[in-house]
Amino acid sequence: MTKSLKELILAAEFAAIIAVLSQFTIPLGIIPLTGQTFAIGLTATFLGKRTGTVAVFIYLLLGLIGLPVFSGMTSGIGVLFGPTGGYLIGFIFQTLLIGWLIEKWGENYPQAFIANLLGSVIALIFGTFWLKISGGLSIQTAFLSGFVPFLLPELIKGTAAAYLGILLRKRLHLITHSTIASPKK
Repeated sequence: MTKSLKELILAAEFAAIIAVLSQFTIPLGIIPLTGQTFAIGLTATFLGKRTGTVAVFIYLLLGLIGLPVFSGMTSGIGVLFGPTGGYLIGFIFQTLLIGWLIEKWGENYPQAFIANLLGSVIALIFGTFWLKISGGLSIQTAFLSGFVPFLLPELIKGTAAAYLGILLRKRLHLITHSTIASPKK
């Protein structure tokens, strides 16, 4: 099996993991608290920048073509233009940043934790600005409803994603050695 086929299979598996964890939802106003961001952090931490981003693209494409993979079993282009669309787009940049930082800094918990927190902030910024635009809200209202309530949950999910992602990378290193980019030590 070629390296690119292995990467594509891993990306598809993680797209499915993102879809499943997206269904763990706690309503919190117009933007729900979901397992989606934990799954994105885990994907980026474990798979790295390239394969992780492919996994997120697969997940988004599945939702855009109508499979109910977004939170609350939703799908379609309407979700992308709805209040949560900015977060979905932000997931791409969250994955790129987390993967890039971990590949640059190496496989260790403190740096993975920082990378996950920075990645979460990126997704929250995208989501908050899109919430402002799509909802016609003031920046203050969008910030107070789309950013602030998610800081503590993102801290918790980012910590868990960093820990589990690095643990899996280290434990499964022999299996995935030729598939996932090896970061600098």
